[in-house]
Amino acid sequence: MLCTYRFMDSPVGQLKLVARGSCLAAVLWENDSPNRVRLGALNEDPNSHILCQAALQLGEYFVGTRREFQLDLDFTGTDFQKAVWQALLTIPFGETRTYSQIAQQIGTPAAVRAVGAANGKNPLSIIAPCHRVIGMSGELTGFAGGLAAKALLLRLEGCDLSRLKQRGDNRQPMQPSLF
Repeated sequence: MLCTYRFMDSPVGQLKLVARGSCLAAVLWENDSPNRVRLGALNEDPNSHILCQAALQLGEYFVGTRREFQLDLDFTGTDFQKAVWQALLTIPFGETRTYSQIAQQIGTPAAVRAVGAANGKNPLSIIAPCHRVIGMSGELTGFAGGLAAKALLLRLEGCDLSRLKQRGDNRQPMQPSLF
C-alpha cells in the first residue's frame, strides 16, 4: 500500500510523519538513516486526516498539554519487534524502563540485545516512546534522533536527568526550535 507523508517542525527538528491508509505508520527524524524504517513508495499529502491529527497531537505533546496519543497506528515488523513496540506504548509519561525490563515484560528475559535492536527500529518514535528506554546502568543510550533529542524529550516529560548518565553521542548537537 502506498504511504503518504507530511513534515512538521518540532523542538527536536523537522519530523516526517508517514501514514499507511488511515493509520500512522512512522515518525521519522530529520537525519534518520534511510534504512532504519522501510516504507516503500511515498507521496506527499499535507492534508491527510491522520497526518494532520498526528501533527496536532505531537504539537500538543511538545507544548506540554498532551501526555498520551490517540491515533490509529500501523506497526510493520516481525512479531518480536511488534511485541517490543507494543511494550513501549505501556511506559507511562515521564517514566523510564530498561531494555531488560522490556525483555522481561514481553516474556523473553534473555533477549535484552534483541529488544535494543527492535527499539532502534521503532518506526513510531515519540508516539511509541522508545526515548523512555535507558540502559541498565541508567545511561541514556542509542536513539535514532540522537541523545540530545532523547534528553530533551525526557526533560519535557519531567524526568530527572541528573540521575541518568549520558553516554557520548556522535550526532550533531540538536538545535531546539520551540524552547
